[in-house]
Amino acid sequence: MPTFKDKVGIKHSIDIVVKRKDGSIKAERHYGDIKDGVKRKIKDSIFTILWKRLITKQCVMKDGITNAGKAAVAGLFLKDISVNDFDWLAIGTGVTAFNAAQTALVAETHRVAGVGTRVETAVADDTAQLVVTFSGFTGEENVSEIGEFNADTGGDMGMRQTFTALPVDWDEGDSIVMTVKVQVT
Repeated sequence: MPTFKDKVGIKHSIDIVVKRKDGSIKAERHYGDIKDGVKRKIKDSIFTILWKRLITKQCVMKDGITNAGKAAVAGLFLKDISVNDFDWLAIGTGVTAFNAAQTALVAETHRVAGVGTRVETAVADDTAQLVVTFSGFTGEENVSEIGEFNADTGGDMGMRQTFTALPVDWDEGDSIVMTVKVQVT
């Protein structure tokens, strides 16, 4: 009996750009472990810089694919299993650490349908890419989590990422452009 040694994995990345009303960039963050030329924070780490007796620490969270997301990918290999597309991104203000068993954001505030494509990271069409622009809301919030879903409300959450809060002032015309990539390796 032949033995196969190919391994299948799933990686994700998130690129976040907060823009002002005039289109200028207010803040920008990149997280994940996809090697596509964008410099991203890869894993939990603490960087300490000692400069002029000042210590700065930055903690970057590596979050990931949920159990529901892994089950959905496995379902794609079977004709008898129906899998809904993960075409919605949601943002929220929750700060609870990632857990693969989570089924929703901790404090979801907005969910928007995105534009999905497949792009090449290592081989043709190995990466699903979803781009969403959040804009036109009211008030202010500190966005600190994002999730990818297969429905406009409820549904399954395929992945979740937390990050240091990004202040967004919707009343001033701020918008957030989120690009989520999920690569099958």
